[in-house]
Amino acid sequence: MNEKIRNLQTTVLSDNWYVLRKVTYEFLGRNGQWQQHSREAYDRGNGATILLYNKTNQTVILTRQFRMPTYLNGNEQGYMIETCAGLLDKDNPEDCIRKETEEETGYKISSVQKAFEAYMSPGSVTEILYFFTAEYTKDMKVSDGGGLEEETEHIEVLELPFAKALDMVKTGEIKDAKTMMLLQYVQVNGLMN
Repeated sequence: MNEKIRNLQTTVLSDNWYVLRKVTYEFLGRNGQWQQHSREAYDRGNGATILLYNKTNQTVILTRQFRMPTYLNGNEQGYMIETCAGLLDKDNPEDCIRKETEEETGYKISSVQKAFEAYMSPGSVTEILYFFTAEYTKDMKVSDGGGLEEETEHIEVLELPFAKALDMVKTGEIKDAKTMMLLQYVQVNGLMN
């Protein structure tokens, strides 16, 4: 419990897709005075993401899909190249990412390695994202992937050379934070060596 916060009050502003709350509270400043603050917090649940990599072929599996918020903020086509990801729902992070991997990429993996976890936008979104890596081989491919129709997912599966994916970060073709973080994690930790 944080002793510098008191009188916490929340109001639901929207409960359409996820929950947007207005939070009002008092915060004890460095000068010893209580100050009233008001913030909005978007609660979409927690999620998991994974980078599939193949050491032998020096390739990675990524996805490409339309993301409306990026379209509204200057991404002319609205498509993003990303690592496979999904919301936890009632699953633990490991079970969630194995299920999402098969649905989105068509690869059935059993062994995943947790890399780290991070708040992706702590100023406005409550979500913690769990980051994973896993090696894949061609024989793990059990379907075309592409996501679930009932979730209105239209996902293109991409197999790219690892070096090209890293270069796509430099050129701006990959602008997704979780993807950039996992590509750099694999590089820094020598997982492709």
